[in-house]
Amino acid sequence: MDRIRIVGGRNLNGTIPISGAKNATLPLMIASLLTEQTLILDNVPRLADVALLERILGNHGVDIMVSGKRSGETADHGQTLHISASRIVDTTAPYELVSKMRASFWVLAPLVARMGEARVSMPGGCAIGTRPVDLLIMAIAQLGAEIEIESGYVVARAPHGLRGAEIVFPKVTVGGTHTAMMAASLARGTTVIENAAREPEVADVADCLNKMGARISGAGSKQIVIEGVAKLDGARHAVLPDRIETGTYAMATAMAGGDVLLQNARPELLQAALDVLVRTGVTVTPTNQGIRIARNGVSHGLAPVDVTTAPFPEFPTDLQAQLMALMTRARGTSHITETIFENRFMHVGELTRLGARIHLDGERATIEGVPQLKGAPVMATDLRASVSLVIAALAAEGETIVNRVYHLDRGFERLEEKLGRCGAAIERLSG
Repeated sequence: MDRIRIVGGRNLNGTIPISGAKNATLPLMIASLLTEQTLILDNVPRLADVALLERILGNHGVDIMVSGKRSGETADHGQTLHISASRIVDTTAPYELVSKMRASFWVLAPLVARMGEARVSMPGGCAIGTRPVDLLIMAIAQLGAEIEIESGYVVARAPHGLRGAEIVFPKVTVGGTHTAMMAASLARGTTVIENAAREPEVADVADCLNKMGARISGAGSKQIVIEGVAKLDGARHAVLPDRIETGTYAMATAMAGGDVLLQNARPELLQAALDVLVRTGVTVTPTNQGIRIARNGVSHGLAPVDVTTAPFPEFPTDLQAQLMALMTRARGTSHITETIFENRFMHVGELTRLGARIHLDGERATIEGVPQLKGAPVMATDLRASVSLVIAALAAEGETIVNRVYHLDRGFERLEEKLGRCGAAIERLSG
């Protein structure tokens, strides 16, 4: 099993290209099930989750072709996927595949919308709380599908098609919003989604669906209106840049010190996180090429902050672990309150192995900044937790070995290469 070795104490200077957003790529790939024609996705990141979803879609009969490199292209350019679901051969998504990635449960929506039936295993995924799918199922049911739970599978049937409805989510749900938009695109009549997720990835999926012939308005706001159409066509769409990767490398630069351009990053996708970085004393400068992050004189230290995670446009839960790592070196005491997922403080025990001082009280973490972290063997517990250990290790004295880095490969493309090109002493150890 691969590990990552980091020797701390080096500044980061240079350019880090930001990949396409994983959290948009996965629902965009799933949306290909809505049409018989080919969906072409550009700027697709090379991630373990993308490869796994290719296998899951292949189980339904979807053909996926990866375009070859063009002249002058490097690994910094995202992949182009040609996805064709011209003939769906199986409407069952089996446990052995869905259990490996919970986002794959979303195939329920396009399958029942287009084929009139779907049988999808209850999902697995990251160990960061129960993350129920009840709101996704609720949305499909309100669009007219008959739902049954059979032996760990959700069975949805709509032999006469789905019909438009008003869907009011009791709490913001990204998965529920994606699911409702996909299903409603092929439903008869008008669907109104209230308390919709406002995340940029939701707006990106709506943009792609509209290119395919859907009639969606309001994506990115609390109310989304979908006028159902009889069928969707093929389209070409470029995945937006990954705001979580952007925030991660911004915090890595803040931790290590230095000056890094996050190429292709868009500040409006993570303004709340950038505002928090500015409060810590980091210089954040939007440019025509992306976002420049700089922290001169590491000895000056970082200012502590108090942050609460919340749905977009507030501070994202997917950057909570990274910020916690950064605050272990702040001058004073910081507080982070996690309101989205339970069990999302699993990285705390590993950060304390590096010398961090963190106290947990329910959903609130108190971080007392320390003058120095020290390298140690640590173990990744989930995707975002694993990268928080990398950030901490960049400023730790001596060597840190991060184990179970397959978590990292799910959401970060060529992390060690991107950091290494900016001066980090980081390498992957195989086996």
